[in-house]
Amino acid sequence: MERLRHDDPSHVGPYVILARLDSETAERTVPERRYLGRTADGQRTVLVCVPRVGSDPSRWAIEAEGARRLSLPRLLRVEEVGGTAGFPWYASPYTPVLPLPAVLAAYGGPLPEDTVRRLGAALAEGLTAAHGRGVTHAGLSPAAVLVTAGGPVLACFGAVRAAAPDGTRRTGLPGLDPGCLAVEQASGGAPGPLGDVFALGAVLAYASTGHTVPEQGELPPGLRTLVGSCLSSDPAVRPQSAQEVLGELVFPGTGPAASEAPYVQAGTVLDHGAVPLPGRVVAALAAQSAALLAAELLSPQQPFAAAEKVH
Repeated sequence: MERLRHDDPSHVGPYVILARLDSETAERTVPERRYLGRTADGQRTVLVCVPRVGSDPSRWAIEAEGARRLSLPRLLRVEEVGGTAGFPWYASPYTPVLPLPAVLAAYGGPLPEDTVRRLGAALAEGLTAAHGRGVTHAGLSPAAVLVTAGGPVLACFGAVRAAAPDGTRRTGLPGLDPGCLAVEQASGGAPGPLGDVFALGAVLAYASTGHTVPEQGELPPGLRTLVGSCLSSDPAVRPQSAQEVLGELVFPGTGPAASEAPYVQAGTVLDHGAVPLPGRVVAALAAQSAALLAAELLSPQQPFAAAEKVH
């Protein structure tokens, strides 16, 4: 949770903007601008997202409406889409939430392997459901993973597609950590499920080491083979589905056959327990909630005075 800057909006639709979700240092790898806002009567608090500067607002609005129509496990629920052709926005119900980079900052470094496995399994569950509907995320990255007390959710669905004007694909996609971009997508290929598998491997690497392109020796021994295969430049060498990754995370060492077992079908991850978060991360979530509750709505005579940065 960050103070507003002079170039941030004071209002988006019916919402008064209270704070930014992302830090300035994380801005480069976030495909949309994310704010915490509240209705003028103080009754509803939301996460409000608007297009990244330089994005195609029409395409972004289409992607936001598509996300609103999706009902998938581990996908951030888009409750409301509004705005104008030049300045669209969407809102999601607020719950205390930290982007994955802020989670590592709160914890003080890379996360324990068990936590990484559980976070990854929850994300793989969401991707399995999305791919089963013929939908790809196409922009999975650490910034697109929002961690709540109930585990992670996938955000920024489709935002990277809107953030990439023609001609930028070969040099990277605006708002996306380059380590999360599969070779075939970087060279102009259409996003597909195996690109999401690559990006999921990069997210697992980030949670384990603090960056998306680690040396093999930096990874926890129990994750080296899986993450290494996910990050292969050859799509044929990667796990061939998010469900295969899910099986390997929940039942390590069982290999590709795990994806065929009935106990790793989509929707069963929570049967293996919730995603326990380290105490420092839980404390950061609680501190964000408290700071947001204490934030006062702007009045015409009152300058913004947000709580200090929390994470």
